[in-house]
Amino acid sequence: MASQQDLQDLLRLLTVTRKMPMLQAITQAKSLQAVGLRSIKQISEAPLDTVQSAFKDEKAAKALHSACKAAVKRDSLGGGGGTKRLAASTFDTSTSAKRPKHDFSNLMGGPVEMTPQELESSLELPICTDEARISETHIETNRAPLVLAFAVELLRYTMPEQPLSSRLSLAQAAVSANSRSKAVSLGLEKGLSADQEGWGEGQPRVRVMGREIAVLKRSGYEWHGDETVGSQIPDTQKDQSQTQSQSQTQSSSSTLPFTPTPSVIPTQTQTQIWSTSSPTSLKSSTFVGRATSISSPSERKLLLQSLFSANPSLQTATHNAWAYRIRPPENSQASAWGSLMVREESFDDGEQGAGEFLLKIMRELGIVDTLVVMSRWYGGIMLGPDRWRLMRNVVTEALTERLRKGGNEVSLGGEAVWGLDLEAARSKSSAPGLGGVGTARQRQQETSVVGTSIHSPQGARSYLLKSFATPTPTAPQQTASDKDKDKETSPKTAVTKKKHKTQKEMDAEKEDNLALLLGALRIVFDSWADHLTPTELDRRAWAWYTAVRPKVDHGPGGWGAKGVLKLKDVLDLRRKEGT
Repeated sequence: MASQQDLQDLLRLLTVTRKMPMLQAITQAKSLQAVGLRSIKQISEAPLDTVQSAFKDEKAAKALHSACKAAVKRDSLGGGGGTKRLAASTFDTSTSAKRPKHDFSNLMGGPVEMTPQELESSLELPICTDEARISETHIETNRAPLVLAFAVELLRYTMPEQPLSSRLSLAQAAVSANSRSKAVSLGLEKGLSADQEGWGEGQPRVRVMGREIAVLKRSGYEWHGDETVGSQIPDTQKDQSQTQSQSQTQSSSSTLPFTPTPSVIPTQTQTQIWSTSSPTSLKSSTFVGRATSISSPSERKLLLQSLFSANPSLQTATHNAWAYRIRPPENSQASAWGSLMVREESFDDGEQGAGEFLLKIMRELGIVDTLVVMSRWYGGIMLGPDRWRLMRNVVTEALTERLRKGGNEVSLGGEAVWGLDLEAARSKSSAPGLGGVGTARQRQQETSVVGTSIHSPQGARSYLLKSFATPTPTAPQQTASDKDKDKETSPKTAVTKKKHKTQKEMDAEKEDNLALLLGALRIVFDSWADHLTPTELDRRAWAWYTAVRPKVDHGPGGWGAKGVLKLKDVLDLRRKEGT
């Protein structure tokens, strides 16, 4: 069986030797894997016909076959120019001396040995939302892991489409950026950061707790939570939320179920094609997305009427949120202003924030002249931020299908990403003995393709699990009489008083403290999520962290120092009624 290193070597050959863009290299590697070719050696030994079966381009297949044979020959002659030397600097995902069992830097969506679901399950974090226990708990920690805990929970709400592995990686990237900035301000480090030197140049960015983080898209990584895709749409719904407020928008009446008469609907609307996603269910709630073409705001009401008439099950949905974006006609005066004049409208239908979220998805994808409808059958259990991820999934699926039917290229947003470790990339590039010559900028351009370092989600998880201890009780000052009593205490009793916890017991205690901390943070973010935009929530998160972080000495003396955190102080960050 081919190893992870074999895959890294193959990607290296495709991108560096063959000068192929990374996304194209990943696609070719997947095609080769589909025909059983997973390493350079296997490709070189395989018949040319087998290699050609993985490609549409016969010339490209021959060129790759020859390149693999040449690479194997160089290695066998000990020329030092083969893939073994080149691979030494690629895919370093952990700053720890001990490597995890699986390498999480695989750009094809995670470790070869694990499915996305297995990977996400292996990274699950403990959580406890028992407010009584939380209020009574004190933990001892330094500031960096507390920032990490804040960021991991925050990302559930600001970037709900990201799987846990991505949230851990992004959160660790934010911690790293913050720690280096603090070290520079204290005089512990000097010079520009790797990001300031341009090591993240050209990479997309996201904002985490006020800091911009360079990221790498995890092309092809498909992950779903506990939801069931392809489930049945409920036939009936006990609570159809008929009493929902209709004051949120003037367009609310347009989604009320009714059966229009044939004379009201034009022929073109009766034959309108809607692209529909697979039903997706989680905790008894079911979501379905639909999309169709629209060229004028006046068409919206008739399109929705025809949709309800053709799909009676929508009348039992708890929410039918919709949104559209329409560009002005090319011959109109408004079209001269371009995208600034795109007409937008949305409706929540009781699912707070859903209409604006649908518009956000369409803006990200550059979708215009399209009407989308997101239907939800509420199952009685609150989903929290998971509902945003499910909405995105069904809406993007519907939009993807519509674009395919129209023969257009499909390019959707919301991909899973890694947080880039730019400092590690710079360090590896400038270190001797990694192969390659030239300027630092030239080496950076090389390693940014295949050898880009990421922040390991496994490393971030381990850091969380070991960072929150229970404070050691302070021994009370003894009086003279107390000391006399201690002298009279038998040796056996004295030994009992000094009993130490085992490492296993301390690890279990730290894990329990982490569960309570994450539970407190979830309660806080839940209380604010429906009242703040993701951008505002991200902005406030840093202020909340600074309000509760452990008190340590100012200056270099406080660097890495630990202090006591009262979890009740975290709970007090909850939104108060009326604010």
